[in-house]
Amino acid sequence: MSSRQAPRSREVSAGAVRPAGALPRVAVVGAAAVPGSRILDTIARAARASGDGRPPVAIDRDRGRVATAEWRLVDPTDPALVRALRDVDVAVWVAAETDLQSALRVRPTERRDLVVRTAQTLVTAAAAAGVSRLVVVTSAKVYGATPDNPVPLPEDSELNGVRDGGVVGDLLAVEEVIQDARRVHPGLSITAVRPAALVGPGIDTVVTRHFEAPRLLTVKGANPAWQFCHVDDLASGVRVVCEQDLGPVVTVGAPGWLSQEQVESLTGMRRVQLSEATALGTAARLHRFGVLPAPASELAHALYPWVIDSARLRTVGWAAAYDNETCVGAMLESIKGRHAVAGRRVDRMDAALGAASAAVALVGTAAILRRARRP
Repeated sequence: MSSRQAPRSREVSAGAVRPAGALPRVAVVGAAAVPGSRILDTIARAARASGDGRPPVAIDRDRGRVATAEWRLVDPTDPALVRALRDVDVAVWVAAETDLQSALRVRPTERRDLVVRTAQTLVTAAAAAGVSRLVVVTSAKVYGATPDNPVPLPEDSELNGVRDGGVVGDLLAVEEVIQDARRVHPGLSITAVRPAALVGPGIDTVVTRHFEAPRLLTVKGANPAWQFCHVDDLASGVRVVCEQDLGPVVTVGAPGWLSQEQVESLTGMRRVQLSEATALGTAARLHRFGVLPAPASELAHALYPWVIDSARLRTVGWAAAYDNETCVGAMLESIKGRHAVAGRRVDRMDAALGAASAAVALVGTAAILRRARRP
């Protein structure tokens, strides 16, 4: 089946029948954020090209910039969301955190509560409104990053991410909500889309901040495998998932992966190498003292492989427009002028101090703190 083929017509909640060959009407929840906006724009362009004449629905607290969508302003945690989904075939929500700066302003427990309530409200509202399919974007990070991960990971691999107070723990909580929803609402088809490390304009994550440091942290004996997903490729992949039923899990990313040496060559960055015990132990202490913005478990995604294959999307003809090399270039462009040590944004002078201490990333932060404590 072509990636542009639409599913067969069916009864929609309003009682109308969608004409055979017409694209499904899609609602994007959280459409004002960067990934939601890219998905919304991609779906709007596909609707215009098809001649269907039904613009997608954009749902968020505030209006975004995609003028070709029908905006319905509602809080995604409000039960009133059901009214905003009444004439919708497919609902899309990006649960993955791509604005780390904003996320860090919220206490982890509050952030977890918000993302879980959003997932629960969306599931309940979609089922009540007669939505046929729910597409939830999490991350391939939920598979976990370990030295013995197969490269690439099959899409049906177990979720071995660490269930702590970090953003991966948030996504695992969302995955649990949608897994329960499949049993409670058998008439609602749910697909989890798990992208590789997202990059592109406006994307701010723990991974992108790894490249804002003066040097790249590695651990002895580790063999990182770097894979990225441009936000535009995520959008095109989600569009295909909206048009075709590809099953409960779909992964999306650039084909293949890059070695640590290739990444260093592309970025012009050098590495600092530590033992695993030193790196993770220092990260745990700095997070406990409030210096590191993410738990030590997040560091694993910069040290060990969590590569995916996009197998189900490829079977229907989808292909990424951005390879890993191009994604690295896009990421470097998006973080230009920014400096981070251990994931925390610092000004240029502080970043230079971390480099001068030969303690980049985690050890760089520890050196800065030691100097600050000296009389």
